[in-house]
Amino acid sequence: MFTLTINKLIGSVLEIILFGLIPLVWWVVTARKKENFFSWVGLKKTKALAKKNVILWIIAVIVLFTAVTFVSLFMLKGIEAAASEFNGLGIKALVPALVYAFLNTALPEEILFRGFLLKRFSAKFGFVKANILQCTIFGFMHGAMFFSMAGPLKALFIIALTGTVAYIIGFVNEKKADGSIIPSWIIHGTTNLISAIIAMFSLI
Repeated sequence: MFTLTINKLIGSVLEIILFGLIPLVWWVVTARKKENFFSWVGLKKTKALAKKNVILWIIAVIVLFTAVTFVSLFMLKGIEAAASEFNGLGIKALVPALVYAFLNTALPEEILFRGFLLKRFSAKFGFVKANILQCTIFGFMHGAMFFSMAGPLKALFIIALTGTVAYIIGFVNEKKADGSIIPSWIIHGTTNLISAIIAMFSLI
């Protein structure tokens, strides 16, 4: 498990660099003198995060996203998925699973989709159109790979499910948490961890 943990940590660094490179370059060119990078992409603590309704939103969306995860994994049973490398490893894989869930997938994706694309699209098109754009791209990124493996109907269903959740967490960030991406990072990471645990104990 030590090797798997190290691999996940190295992979996380590479993913964060890869997904953060375009936002970083954009920030350097357009906003470096106006705002620090972390605040610009929403990696910031706000007073809104302490409010009861934001916490309730986070819990509710985790429940929704977990349901989506179960449905998706059941539909894709027998097909290689993101958490498949944890299949049957049990509790000993918990540390690498945590790294995978929060740093290897959730953080870089939240920086790119909700921290960069949603905010930049919002500045140009307004929030509603921007949120539809980012959730559509997010959904296709997570479902397109399954067209050849699972068929078009299942792939489109996965796209719709993940896209819907992406819309909701974009709403929570921008309308309930003052633009912070911390809620979506918590939600995304938690549900990825649940997905890994399902694989670790072969629950589906």
